[in-house]
Amino acid sequence: MKHKHKTGKVYLAFVLVLLYLPIFYLIFYAFNAGGDMSKFTGFTWENFQTLFADSRLILIVVETFFLAFLSSLIATIIGTFGAIAISSLRQKRKDTVLGLNNVLMVSPDVVIGASFLILFSALGLQLGFVSVLLAHIAFSIPIVVLMVLPLYQEMDKSLVNAAHDLGASRLQAMKEVVVPFLTPGIIAGFFMAFTYSLDDFAVTFFVTGNSFTTLSVEIYSRAREGISLEINALSAIVFLFSILLVIGYYMIMRDSDTAGKAPNIG
Repeated sequence: MKHKHKTGKVYLAFVLVLLYLPIFYLIFYAFNAGGDMSKFTGFTWENFQTLFADSRLILIVVETFFLAFLSSLIATIIGTFGAIAISSLRQKRKDTVLGLNNVLMVSPDVVIGASFLILFSALGLQLGFVSVLLAHIAFSIPIVVLMVLPLYQEMDKSLVNAAHDLGASRLQAMKEVVVPFLTPGIIAGFFMAFTYSLDDFAVTFFVTGNSFTTLSVEIYSRAREGISLEINALSAIVFLFSILLVIGYYMIMRDSDTAGKAPNIG
């Protein structure tokens, strides 16, 4: 038993090193004064100064985060109510809808991106921020549904009936009983949708236009010309933000667990 436990630790350490070593290697050269990743010649902040002086790239970063936040917020709202609606269906219809939902989860991004491109072209929608926003909302909704639906199915529906017996309207019951119970799933769905939107490339590449681009598409375009250490500096900042995002997520989930799931019907 101890041997298996030790083997598991070694395997976990190997996986973590394999995943994080390239990231830290990239960040390490963000502080290189040599101008490339061939050799580390000295420590400098110049690459970060160049990054913040690049107003176009900074604007793209801001727009990318705004897009991720907005699309995740809308997808979370739609996905939450969608999960509740799916749960109320008969078993056969529920299985069909969940199957269609899961197909979107496993479909190749290239297929989804091409489908959106054909759809937007047929509708005459100009490619840009709106087209990217709609695409990100669409592929984020199934993620939220999968996060929220299991919690809603576990919820004791008698709590809702009790709220109605006490005089609560459907809106009050939703606000005071259902939403607090589903909060962990809603938060998890939002953060998952946010990260998916933030780093999506394939779908975005198909539906973005000349007037709008995201960070992943911009980095790809610049990488084709040769990666500069400015991108390393940006990667370091984004990685730091990702750490803060994870810490924030766990703090929110901890507070949510501490608050409990007891409804407040007044």
